[in-house]
Amino acid sequence: MTYAPFDLTGKVALVTGGNRGIGYGMAEALAASNAHVAIWGRNAETNAEAVSTLSELGAGTVKAWSVDVADEDAVVKAMAETNEAFGRLDSVIANAGVGFGAPSFIDMDTETYRKNMRVNLDGAFWTLREAARCMVERAKAGDPGGSLVGVASLAAIEGAARNEAYAATKGGLISMLKAIAVEYARYGIRANAILPGWIATDMTSYAQGNDTFENKVISRVPARRWGEPKDFGGVAVYLSSDASSYHSGDSLLVDGGYAIF
Repeated sequence: MTYAPFDLTGKVALVTGGNRGIGYGMAEALAASNAHVAIWGRNAETNAEAVSTLSELGAGTVKAWSVDVADEDAVVKAMAETNEAFGRLDSVIANAGVGFGAPSFIDMDTETYRKNMRVNLDGAFWTLREAARCMVERAKAGDPGGSLVGVASLAAIEGAARNEAYAATKGGLISMLKAIAVEYARYGIRANAILPGWIATDMTSYAQGNDTFENKVISRVPARRWGEPKDFGGVAVYLSSDASSYHSGDSLLVDGGYAIF
């Protein structure tokens, strides 16, 4: 008999920031695994392009909402609309994020700190809270289960010089997910964090092709390459599938081995 948990037929997955980068890599694998996929992104045109491409990959339906996760009211409204549109939410991946640093910690102003906080921690908090609300209501109606995922960062567990504000938001996200995992396990809801390492996305464009960075940092990655958005497809499918039904409160490193070298 074929092992089938990674076929997500009938499941609904939401990915914030799912129209590009790591989020798109996740959404692509989820759609190809036959899940119904909801994408949240701020750019309506990019959303539409993602929906068009992803709709060709599997048997599920793909829809998008223009949402700024830094706006609490927008998150609450969009989560209710998404849940209503699909009739349920089985997995929600809080991936939307920004990365603002400074020349040094002592030069980092409060607005830089706040810009990171508004999206990376506040936005994730509202997204996960409203998703949990939908899942708890479904569980109380006799249909327990659900997966909540937050995309943190290697910066949460290693010293990220000149990125203290960003690192703080990602460390906070890991702690938030552990608390959710404990509180909502009784409803069959699990919560986990994904920690990307050095991934080639718009956020790291400043370093890609920089000889100094490539030689001093990427050369230390045991996998000997930058990570790519598609490298996150497998972990997204796993955490959205029944195969991970007993896996909760964890932090999954996807960094090519960088953290252990």
